[in-house]
Amino acid sequence: MVADILRRTRALVVGLLILLAGFGTADAAEALLTRYLGTVQPGDLAAGADRFGTPLPNAPVVPIHKGGALVGHAYLTSDFVNTTGYSGRPIHVMVGLAPDGTVTGAKLVDHHEPIVLIGIPPAKVNAFIDGYVGKNVLALASQSASSPPVDIVSGATVTVMVIGDSIIRSGKKVLQALGAPGAAEAAPTVARSLDLSKTGIEDWTTLVGDGSVRRLSLTVGEVNAAFERTGKAEAIARPEPGEPNDGFIDLYAALATIPAVGRSLLGDAEYETLVQRLKPGQHAIVVAGQGRYSFKGSGYVRGGIFDRFELVQHEGAIRFRDRLHKRLGSLAAAGAPDFAEIGLFIIPENAGFNPADPWRLQLLVQRATAALDKAFVTFDLGYQPPEKFLKAEPVAAPPAAATVAPVSVAPVEPEAAEETPLWRRIWESRLFDIAVVAVAILLLTGIFFFQDQLVKRPALYERVRTGFLVFTLVWLGWYATAQLSVVNVLTFANALRTDFRWDYFLMDPLVFILWFSVAASLLFWGRGAFCGWLCPFGALQELASKAAKKLGVRQITVPFGLHQRLWPIKYMIFLLLFGLSLTSLATAEKAAEIEPFKTAIILHFVREWWFVLFAVALIAAGLFIERFFCRYLCPLGAALAIPGRLRMFDWLRRYKECGNPCRRCANECPVQAIHPDGSINPNECIQCLHCQVLYHHDRKCPVMIQKRLKRERRDATHSTSTGAGTAAEAKPRAAVLNTDPATGHLSVRPEGL
Repeated sequence: MVADILRRTRALVVGLLILLAGFGTADAAEALLTRYLGTVQPGDLAAGADRFGTPLPNAPVVPIHKGGALVGHAYLTSDFVNTTGYSGRPIHVMVGLAPDGTVTGAKLVDHHEPIVLIGIPPAKVNAFIDGYVGKNVLALASQSASSPPVDIVSGATVTVMVIGDSIIRSGKKVLQALGAPGAAEAAPTVARSLDLSKTGIEDWTTLVGDGSVRRLSLTVGEVNAAFERTGKAEAIARPEPGEPNDGFIDLYAALATIPAVGRSLLGDAEYETLVQRLKPGQHAIVVAGQGRYSFKGSGYVRGGIFDRFELVQHEGAIRFRDRLHKRLGSLAAAGAPDFAEIGLFIIPENAGFNPADPWRLQLLVQRATAALDKAFVTFDLGYQPPEKFLKAEPVAAPPAAATVAPVSVAPVEPEAAEETPLWRRIWESRLFDIAVVAVAILLLTGIFFFQDQLVKRPALYERVRTGFLVFTLVWLGWYATAQLSVVNVLTFANALRTDFRWDYFLMDPLVFILWFSVAASLLFWGRGAFCGWLCPFGALQELASKAAKKLGVRQITVPFGLHQRLWPIKYMIFLLLFGLSLTSLATAEKAAEIEPFKTAIILHFVREWWFVLFAVALIAAGLFIERFFCRYLCPLGAALAIPGRLRMFDWLRRYKECGNPCRRCANECPVQAIHPDGSINPNECIQCLHCQVLYHHDRKCPVMIQKRLKRERRDATHSTSTGAGTAAEAKPRAAVLNTDPATGHLSVRPEGL
C-alpha cells in the first residue's frame, strides 16, 4: 500500500514538474505585429491591396500596396495604446489606415473576452469593427460625440468600447509617427496647472454658478429624440414612458482635487482622507445623479467596471473600476440637493490625465430592443476648471527642426497601464462570493471525510445531498455562473504550449477556486467530487430525475453490456476536442458546444433555438436515464477521469459478498458505475455515496441484515436469561438467503417466517 502511494505520488510530482517546465516557453520578446500579421490578408485591410511591404524601422507599421501604389499602412492597436479589455488581457485588432487617416479595414485577430467567447456571436463584434471603415480617426478624435460613431453591441459594452477607443487613439498615434499633416499636436506656449493655493469653502449655488460643478440634465423627450436620430426602428418603437418634460437624469460632475471644490463637496475630513489616499499624479472626480436612469448601473458589481460612463480627455478615454470608487451618502456643500447616487472616482496616476485641461464625462444611455439586444446613445457633460483655480506659466519654444521626421514609437506594454492587476481587483470585489464558495467546499470536504457518520442516517443524507445540489444549481450555476467546462481544460493545455500566464486564469475567482479544489480532490476521490456535487448541470440532471421519479416516470435500465460500450463515447469526444485544440483552439471551442453548460447554466436558456433544443433534449433524456449526459457524452467528465486515476485512496467500502451473490448496489447505482461483480469503476463513479448508504443499511444490505438478526437474537437471549422474555421468543432462528431473480437483490429472512 505504501509503495503504491509513493509510486503514484512520484508520478504526480514528475507530471507537475513537466507542466511547470512549460510555463516559460513563450517568447515574450516576439513582436506583436509580426505575430499577427500572418493572420490577415492585405485585402482585409485595404480594398484591392495585394501585398504587404517591409516593416518600417522606426515604428511597428507595415505599408500596404496595391500594385505599385501605397494605399495605407497596417498596424496592431495594442502596439500603440493600452487595449486591455474586460478579461484583463489585450484585445488585438489589426487596422489598415490610409495616409489621410481614413480607416480602410480592420480585423479582430485575438482576444480573451469571456462574454464574446461564451455568448455574444463574433459576427456582431466584427460588424461593430467594420463600422469604423471609411471613417477618419482624426475627425473622430476631435469631435464630441453625442452618439457613438458605431452601434455598440449590447451585452459586450466594455469590450466594444475598448475596441473603438483603441482604433481611434492608435490611429492618431500612427499618423503622428508617420509625420502626417494635421496629426501632430500644436506645441503649447503656456503651461497651465492647478493653483493649489486657492482654498476656501463655497456653497452649492456658487459651485454650480462659477462652473466648479457642471451639470447635464436630460428629459424623457430629449432621450427619445436622440434614439429617433439613430434611425433604429426597434429602439424608436420602445420610447421612454412619460411626458416629454419628465426628468430622465440630472447629472453633476466636479474635479475633487481642486482644493476649494473638494473641501466644499466632501467636507474637511473626507477631503483629507482623499488627499492621503491619492498617489502622485492621481486625481479624483465627484459624480452625482438623480432621476430614473442610474449612471452607475449594476454591471460593475459583478465585473468590477462601470460601463455607463467614461471620462474623455483629448483622444484618451478613462473607465472606472470599483476598486477606485467610493460611495458617498451626501454632499457637504450647503444647499446641495439630496442625490440618489453619489460616487467619488479616483483616476489612475498613469492615465495621462491633465487636471487643467478640459474633459468630458460621456454618459451611455441604453434601451432594450429585444431579449438580448440593446441600442445606445451617448450624451456629454463637458468640464473646464474655472480660471480662478488655474495658473499659467510660459513654455520655452522647442528648437526648430529642418525637416519633419517620423517619431519612433515603442510598443506599449498593455498591462503596464494598470496600477494593480485586474484579477486582484476582481477578487477584492467578489469577496462575498468567494467566501460562499469556500464554505461550500469546506462543507463538501467534511461530508467526504466524515461520510460514515452521514450515510448511517439515510434521511439526513438525502436532505443534505438534495440541499447541496440545489445550492450548486441555483447559486453556483445560475447566479454565480461558475460552471466549469472542457474549454477551460483546452485553454490551459494551449497556454502551457504558448503564453502561459496565471493572471488570465485568475480573472474569474470562483472558477479558479473550483479548479483548485478539483485538482486537490482528484488525489483523494477522483472526479466524483466535482461531477457528483459541484457541477451545476449535473445537479440539474439529478434534481430533474428525482422529480421525474416522484411523478412516476418509468426509468429505463440500460443493459450493462450496452452501458460498457456507450460510456467510452465521452472519452472519444474529449480526445477529438483536444486534438482540434492543438491545431485551432477557436475551432475546438466551437466544437465544445456539445456541452450544454453555456445554454442551460450560463445563459439561462436565452439563446438561439437550436442550442436550447439540444440542451432540453439532454435534460429530457435524463428523465428516463439518470444523468444521461454525464454517463455517455460529457467531455469534461472524461478529462477529469484521466488524472483521477492518480487518486491515492479508495474511500468507498465494500463487502466480500458485494457482487456475489448480492447486486443491490450495482442495480441502484445512479450512473451504473458498479460492475456486476461488485467492483466500482472509479472513472465513472460520481461519489454520490448512495452505495455507502446501502453498505450501512440494516434493512437493505444482506450483510447488515444478518448482523441485525444476530444482534436481535443475542438481545432476546439476554432478555430470557434475565426473566424478561419467554423461551419461544429466545429460540434462535437460522438465517435464510433469498435472491430475487429479476433484480439480483439478496434478502435475508429468519427461517420459519
